[in-house]
Amino acid sequence: MMSLAACVTGFFLDRLFGDPVWLYHPVRMIGNMISFLEKRLRKENDKKNMTAGGVLWIIVAILSFGIPFAGLRVAQNIHPLICFFLESFWCYQIFAAKSLSEESKKVYYCLKRNDMKEARRAVSMIVGRDTENLTEEGVTKAAVETVAENTSDGVTAPLLYMMLGGAPLGFLYKAVNTMDSMLGYKNEKYLYFGKIPAKMDDVFNFIPARVTAMFMVCASFLAGLDGKNAWRIYLRDRRKHASPNAAQTESVCAGALRIRLAGDAVYFGKVYKKEFIGDDLRPIDPEDIIKAGRLMYVTALLMMFVFGGIKLCTVLIM
Repeated sequence: MMSLAACVTGFFLDRLFGDPVWLYHPVRMIGNMISFLEKRLRKENDKKNMTAGGVLWIIVAILSFGIPFAGLRVAQNIHPLICFFLESFWCYQIFAAKSLSEESKKVYYCLKRNDMKEARRAVSMIVGRDTENLTEEGVTKAAVETVAENTSDGVTAPLLYMMLGGAPLGFLYKAVNTMDSMLGYKNEKYLYFGKIPAKMDDVFNFIPARVTAMFMVCASFLAGLDGKNAWRIYLRDRRKHASPNAAQTESVCAGALRIRLAGDAVYFGKVYKKEFIGDDLRPIDPEDIIKAGRLMYVTALLMMFVFGGIKLCTVLIM
């Protein structure tokens, strides 16, 4: 019950104040731990590299869950309120909704000023693709896509895990996500070492991505977007991505906004062929960045209300 309250409190703290940049972020600590272990575990042999990547994943996962779990047990023994405040603050740090919204809005404001140089720089902060040659349409599309995909990765997936297991499970999820971000590349350096971290990220996001997509369709109606088209495009395009999870929310967003997303993209100077998601019913517009952010928040609130209510009822019945 206290974990549910802490999760809800953390969500609204994030909505009000955004990422507490004045404090060293736990995810950065997780990133430093990953870098430290990578330097010591990486092998030259491909098969050993895959094993080493698996060992890294286990160590990081255990510590990312175990340390906050132990911290909350100590806080609980001191006083339940201290435990609640600590867990609420950690939940607040785990959510990334406000940060994602604000960073995408920076792209929007640059586009509205017709400052393409700054728009490309701003979008480069939230996407992994090369941005120096993107057109206005390309910049807008990249921003909308990252908001759509990270609605699950940065907001609703952590929400679901924290509702299940509080801040410790939330930190475990963020660790899995961070390992994939740092190691899950399909290049020569990480093809084997990052294989297990990448696959485990797919596993951890498999259910949250699909649950989020369902709620996002419902949220499309509430947000004044095209919910019927969102459902249609979701059914048709939800598998049009190399990742088994990324197109789940991206397809809903494309349908809700009545635009076409995805397509070929450049990473590290190399063009990667990708299928289009959605129909080109109208030209994409910078305002779609704002609409995608609104869809993200309505989806998160809807999920929090429904799953929070289910958990509350379960606790009261038991």
